[in-house]
Amino acid sequence: MSDKLTVRQVGDVTVLDAAGRITLGEGASTFREKIRELVSDGRKKILLNLAQVSYIDSSGIGEMVSGFTSVTNNGGQLKLVGLSKRVKDLLQITKLYTVFDAYDDEAEAVRSFS
Repeated sequence: MSDKLTVRQVGDVTVLDAAGRITLGEGASTFREKIRELVSDGRKKILLNLAQVSYIDSSGIGEMVSGFTSVTNNGGQLKLVGLSKRVKDLLQITKLYTVFDAYDDEAEAVRSFS
């Protein structure tokens, strides 16, 4: 994925902090592998924090959808927080804004899982 992908826990919610660019190639596959790893570890509540993402392309959006599907198929939830205007616009153009639960505030997003 991007320049940086870190995982942290907030209660029983796993927060995946992304930074940099989510684009075609190694970046997107790193993202996919991290989501799979979390799912195989039995993580059911995953919050993807995109506040530090500067750019996302269509393959990055594809990886988000793939991650969402993977988590959902394993009985979990994947939600988004910290979307830039560009990412929000991209999700609206692709009609994916209705698929993802998206929040502006991390605390509110974490609470939404209970």
